[in-house]
Amino acid sequence: MKKVSFRNKIIIKLLGAVAVSFFVSFGLTILTFLYVIIPLNLNHYLDDLSTFENNMLTFLIFALAIFTFIIIFLILVRKKIIYLKLISDSVNDIANGKLGLTIGIEGKDELTHLAQNINYMSKELENTFEQERQLERTKNELITNVSHDLRTPLTSIIGYVDLLKRGQYDSKAQLQEYLETTYLKSQRLKYLIDELFEYTRLSDIDAKLNINEVDLSGLLEQIVGEYIPIFEKAGLSVQKSITEETIPIFMDVEKMVRVYENLFMNAIKYSMKPSELSICLELIGNKAILKVSNKVEKPPVSDPNKLFERFFRGDKARKDDQGNGLGLAISKRIVELHNGNIHAEYKVGWMSFIVEHPIK
Repeated sequence: MKKVSFRNKIIIKLLGAVAVSFFVSFGLTILTFLYVIIPLNLNHYLDDLSTFENNMLTFLIFALAIFTFIIIFLILVRKKIIYLKLISDSVNDIANGKLGLTIGIEGKDELTHLAQNINYMSKELENTFEQERQLERTKNELITNVSHDLRTPLTSIIGYVDLLKRGQYDSKAQLQEYLETTYLKSQRLKYLIDELFEYTRLSDIDAKLNINEVDLSGLLEQIVGEYIPIFEKAGLSVQKSITEETIPIFMDVEKMVRVYENLFMNAIKYSMKPSELSICLELIGNKAILKVSNKVEKPPVSDPNKLFERFFRGDKARKDDQGNGLGLAISKRIVELHNGNIHAEYKVGWMSFIVEHPIK
């Protein structure tokens, strides 16, 4: 069955109001004749009137009927007219920049439906503009932070190249030292640029993943096995608890491996040494939960989840190391692209990072 358009519904309702007003006014006129003129025996007065006076009386009766019609019509549509004006004024306010403005909902007719649609549009516009403002703020923050992070190695490179250019070195060994330092600084600069590019690429709404099915238990067993010598060299004894149950997960293996390795490297950097490192994978409901925990002297920040913010570095130890504040931000974005969740928590000397993998 074909749906009646909003415009046609309004026309039908107005025609209905006109019809009701007409019949009520017509009925009142008939009742006037039946219960006023005839009972009061006014007919003989009408017979004595001239043609002009009869015409005037007829005109007055019709005028009364029309006046009654208008009054009844206005009574029927007055509330809707007021509501329609409210909608019109609200639309003008939204057009003038008052985004997020909502119209009070009254009744369940077409005007109410229109008001609901306008409210939805207003909220969507507000959200869209807020997202654009947030993107602009993010872009400005990104430029500021990138400029700061790139300036340090770039300044060092320029300084050492200038020394080499002017021949300000005392020996071949010092020359080699300057060249080595310049190379390391340039590698650092390349690493920062690569990380920034990766984060920007992953932040794109059209970011692509190479999804394949993989056994998460087997994958983590392999990665942890590769890292055991690195952990031991750093003075960390590993307490591993990975379920033997096969956990089929759809993921971009290369990107998720980067997440796991990033968590392991963070544990190596910021753990107390010597101490323990706990790596646990368990199946809870429809999620596979990976928890990487390491001992720390104190929490790096009051809210551990701030560590996932771009370019955020907590205490002085983190500021002085070779981190760039993008590693965990990239990890968070990768996990989110897989419809998962990653968060951090601190409990009595233990810093933990938890990755939740959805199982489909």
